[in-house]
Amino acid sequence: MNTASSWTRPGWRLLGAEKQMDSAVHECQSLTQQNIEFLEKISGDLSILADLSRADILMYCLLAPGRAVLVSQARPHSMLPIHSESVLGREVTTADEPHVMRALLEGRHSSGQRRLGAEEAYAFQEVYPLSENDGQVLAAICIETNLIEHERHRRRSRVFRKALKQLQEMVMSGALSGADLLAPFVEHDGIMVVDMQHRVRYVSGIATNLYRKLGYVGNLLSEHIDDLELDDNRLVFEALERGRCYEAELKIHDRIWVKKAIPLYSSQRGLRRLLRQTKSEKPMRLEGVLVAIHDETEIRWREEELQVKMAMIKEVHHRVKNNMQTIASLLRLQARRAESEEVRRALQEGINRIMSVAVIHEFLAHQEARVINIRDVSQRIITQIREGVVDEEKGIRLDLRGPNIYLPTQPATVCALVVNELLLNALEHGYSRQEGGTVTVRLNDDGERITISVDDDGVGLPEEFNLAQTDSLGLQIVQTLAQGDLKGNFELHGRDKGVSAVVTFPKHSQGGR
Repeated sequence: MNTASSWTRPGWRLLGAEKQMDSAVHECQSLTQQNIEFLEKISGDLSILADLSRADILMYCLLAPGRAVLVSQARPHSMLPIHSESVLGREVTTADEPHVMRALLEGRHSSGQRRLGAEEAYAFQEVYPLSENDGQVLAAICIETNLIEHERHRRRSRVFRKALKQLQEMVMSGALSGADLLAPFVEHDGIMVVDMQHRVRYVSGIATNLYRKLGYVGNLLSEHIDDLELDDNRLVFEALERGRCYEAELKIHDRIWVKKAIPLYSSQRGLRRLLRQTKSEKPMRLEGVLVAIHDETEIRWREEELQVKMAMIKEVHHRVKNNMQTIASLLRLQARRAESEEVRRALQEGINRIMSVAVIHEFLAHQEARVINIRDVSQRIITQIREGVVDEEKGIRLDLRGPNIYLPTQPATVCALVVNELLLNALEHGYSRQEGGTVTVRLNDDGERITISVDDDGVGLPEEFNLAQTDSLGLQIVQTLAQGDLKGNFELHGRDKGVSAVVTFPKHSQGGR
């Protein structure tokens, strides 16, 4: 079979499991810094082991007589974990974890069922002690899975079970190299085991189906990987030659695969005895490679389609912004020709409203996110008003205070209109009979509610002013937007000098982050 394939190292990594040891490990007085560094090496390799074992893997250290602490945790990406959240730092006793304490205090391997808290469900535990040459136990490694998965594993191929045991040996002796560069193994990934003679000794059902997509309909067992006639063998060769893990992206026909190759070493002494010997002695021999295959094709296609759609949407926003600017330009021409000051003012107000909405489309045309920072929007509106409305000779300063606040497109557009209207209202009414001053836009997010206030130091409110009966179109617009669109409220407060216009609305109803 002639195939066209290319071999490249992927430029991305999806590392999702906990990789940092809990700081409680430094409270374990029996551990030296060298011990902790060794345990950190093992901790970094637990993620891929958890994925392939389809089990949660926990590392405990003795904190005090009768008490142990969980210092490292890896949850599988290949199935639902036993522990849905991090339990790092959890302290346990013999009553809580008898198998763990037996490993830590007696240096003995043990296994059995464990009830999951107050629930009726049970998990199966297999616990190994990690010991120094002098017999000092450094930690206990607990491999924990549900009973259904445990029974399923017992029925799997002996070749796969041996390969998984070899991987456990390597991880728990610190002999695995390069695992920190591997992306997680997930549920729909295929597995193959290849021996030193490059012959396939195990192939999972998922891996078989993946190869069928390439035209291989026969049984792959006992086949040489060289006979598959795919240019993907060098990954296995490198793992065999260098004794370390490798990952690469391959393009085969119209498929995109991400493959991992993990060398499999074996100890004649077995895992239990291996973990009782010194770290410097590793009488292990290379016996093969475990290959994990992930079909990335559909994900990449969807990503490409999404990129095309995003590009089209951004282009639409760009054109809408340009069209709105064109409309604003036409209105400016009309305003210059208007003989009535009232008409010119009305046209200018319309221009500012159009430009405040155009600001939103401009942001959407230049960013990938579906949320907009209304602080950035407010700053852009302030700049537009400063350049197009404020008379420099009057000496009025426009200022912005407050944190970044992110909102989806629709409420961000409403906020842009609110800021625009309140600024124009403050400039029109606060400084009509006053030279100089400062108008400040303030933003606040207390977690539950968002507040936008526009404060001026102008002439203040008339004594007979009533917001409910105002004939100001700008204030009526703000009232409608605040109550109808933002589900909030709008208030005007007189100050010692000037006015504070305040719009407050609930954050949760806007979908902000």
